[in-house]
Parts: sequence; C-alpha cells; structure tokens
Amino acid sequence: MKKTKTFIVSMILIAVASISLGCGQSSSYIDGTYEGSSDSGMHAGLKVSVVVTEGKISEVTVVEHSETDGIGTVAIEPVTEAIVETQSTDVDSVSGATKTSTAIKEAVDAALAQAQ
Repeated sequence: MKKTKTFIVSMILIAVASISLGCGQSSSYIDGTYEGSSDSGMHAGLKVSVVVTEGKISEVTVVEHSETDGIGTVAIEPVTEAIVETQSTDVDSVSGATKTSTAIKEAVDAALAQAQ
C-alpha cells in the first residue's frame, strides 16, 4: 500500500512538472528594435518601440499616443515595466486605465510578432 501511494504521488508530481514546463514562454526573440501599434485604447494610434537584446525584451517605450493625460497615461510606466520584468504581455492592467493597458499589450504583441 505504501509503495502504491508513493508511486501515485510521484506520477502526480511528474505530471504537474511537465504541464508547468509546457506552459512557460520559452521563445527567444531575434535581437533588434521593433515597432507595434494598437487602436484599442481610449483613442486610436498608440505605438510602441520594443528593444530585444540577447533574445529577451530589454526595453518597451510608448513612442506615440493620444491617451488622456493623468488617466490613460498612468498605465504607461507600470505596464511597460511589468512587460520587461516578466518577459511577457500577460501582465495586470492598471485600474482606471484598462483600455490603455490593453492597447500597450496589444502593440507590444504586434512588435514581438516581428521578432519571432
């Protein structure tokens, strides 16, 4: 009975580890500077510049936008920093600036599609 429990627990741990490894973003990108845009913000035309160094996102900059100062613009710094930190656009949106947050993430995704 003890061997059976040990075996079952071991198999569950192996399965969980395998699933976890499969879910991670393991792609590396081609070095360079890429631009992307999105019209999903409160106002159309948000553009970003994404710098990839050594296969990783090293910088995200919003280079053009028409978002409302003090409302939509509050999302720019925290979202771009979170993307660089997590190496993913799967980051939280800023409360009160959800549309701008979404536009930034979409624009970065568009830029990274060119870096594949």
